[in-house]
Amino acid sequence: MGICRNVKTEEKQLQSKGGIRATLFVYAVVGIDAMVFASNAVSLVTYFNGYMNLSLTKSANAVTNFMGTAFLLSLFGAFITDTYFSRFKTSVLFGILPVLGYALLAVQAHLRQLRPFPCKDVPLSQKNRCESADSGQLAILYGGVYLIAFGNGGVKAPLVSLGADQFDEKNPKEAANLSSYFNWLLFFITIGAMLGVIFLVWIGDNKGWDWSFGVCSVALGLAILLLTMGRQFYRYNAPKGSPLTRISQVLVAAFRNRNLPLPQNKEDLHEIRSGEPENGMEVLQRTDQLKFLDRAAIPRTNQEASTSNAHGPWSLCTISQVEETKIVIRMLPIILSTIFMNTCMAQLQTFTIQQCITMNRKIGNFVIPASSIPVIPQLFQLILIPVYDRIFVPTVRKYTGIPSGIRQLQRIGAGLVLSAVSMAVAAVVESRRKSVAVEHSMVDSASPLPMSVFWIVYQYIIISAAEIFTLVGLLDFFHAESTSGMKSLGLAISWSSLAFGYFTSAVFVSIINKLSGGWLANNNLNRDKLDYFYWSLAGVSILNFGFYLLCASWYKYKKPVQDQEDHI
Repeated sequence: MGICRNVKTEEKQLQSKGGIRATLFVYAVVGIDAMVFASNAVSLVTYFNGYMNLSLTKSANAVTNFMGTAFLLSLFGAFITDTYFSRFKTSVLFGILPVLGYALLAVQAHLRQLRPFPCKDVPLSQKNRCESADSGQLAILYGGVYLIAFGNGGVKAPLVSLGADQFDEKNPKEAANLSSYFNWLLFFITIGAMLGVIFLVWIGDNKGWDWSFGVCSVALGLAILLLTMGRQFYRYNAPKGSPLTRISQVLVAAFRNRNLPLPQNKEDLHEIRSGEPENGMEVLQRTDQLKFLDRAAIPRTNQEASTSNAHGPWSLCTISQVEETKIVIRMLPIILSTIFMNTCMAQLQTFTIQQCITMNRKIGNFVIPASSIPVIPQLFQLILIPVYDRIFVPTVRKYTGIPSGIRQLQRIGAGLVLSAVSMAVAAVVESRRKSVAVEHSMVDSASPLPMSVFWIVYQYIIISAAEIFTLVGLLDFFHAESTSGMKSLGLAISWSSLAFGYFTSAVFVSIINKLSGGWLANNNLNRDKLDYFYWSLAGVSILNFGFYLLCASWYKYKKPVQDQEDHI
């Protein structure tokens, strides 16, 4: 009845679960989610502007705010899964919300009385005369959009963590597979995104937005079903309590003990001893940074203990708990220094799509939908990711001994450099596009310019390479550096970089408009100064890289105690 446990049998059962087989279900669900999310990321600006009659700037800001909210809410999903529910349950519960959100948008797109008369074919000079959406129509629109954002955000961290849980970091072979997991995660995200910008965008352009949103709703419903089919193969990581509570306890205890001197012998600091419950938490070595937090682990003397609640969790913490708090604090500058790259990426999903609309998108008699242009750099990603994972990483691993080939922070830095280069290339291409409009007297024309849309591919390819380095590097870095009790929170922090990048995009656009006197104030890209805007992004990206170098050089990697059984 469970009184006598067969440890060998339990270990065999654990080994029979997890691994690559279990992650295949996660890859498939992540791919479907990416297919839906990416297609709307590149096409919603067209829906907002051409069908809901929002201005170009408002449409761009609405899309970036939607995406930023989705990524930011991953923090909430991470809190739920680390504290209350398993990764699997959290993924299923939040996964239902986008199904409902897309269904609501499909109904609005189908019923004429729920939206204004579309203004997509009105000449540029008469755009100001278009009928605006009323408050009720906007309420339905934003209700559906943010229902999607809430559900999508809640799924991101637990779903990725569920896949990572299928590999044991302490097993050398599985540790190498864990490093590859994040590379292949981006691979399947890229496949899904590519299918989205080809097929779902085509459905929206040719069959109608009601069909497009309806297919999105059905696809996500099937993804939830697929995730549940793999439950017998998953390794489950039980919640270990709120990491936010543990962090708060350290901060409060350190403040309460602020007047106590730090002991010269680090062994005098409080740590888990033999016979005390560990709750599956890692035991970490003490580091010399942020020493003021070590006061949270100073045991009081018997005299002090008799006059205060000196042994409660808000007065005395273990050194491992202190180190967990230090890890989060050290992570924050890294996140701050990667936010601006995502601000740059946001422009390629808003203004760059509008650039594509003004250019020649014909291949023979076929017209490429503007929102499907990103499929070209995605093809490049599909080639580069296997090359990186199967050739570059094993080759470099032989010399460095690091499972991921190079340190995650080095990988992130390479991506930041490439993002600055991509913005400079975007500025050059936009200058060329505007000169073509002037040369052919088409500044106020809605007709495509005699300039191939494939000029845009250069900036897309470079930013895609930057994404391979930085996004995967961030996911790998935050999962590896997070303790076992905050894996989802760590991944959510990495997603929050994208969130703040999209929010910063809206703020950056507004600031540039005010300081420049209206570089992006027109509803006509041919009269705007988008090239100047791209140059400003490139300049700030260079300054941001300098800030990142300072943050990365200050960071100290986590140091787990090698033999925890001797320690506890």
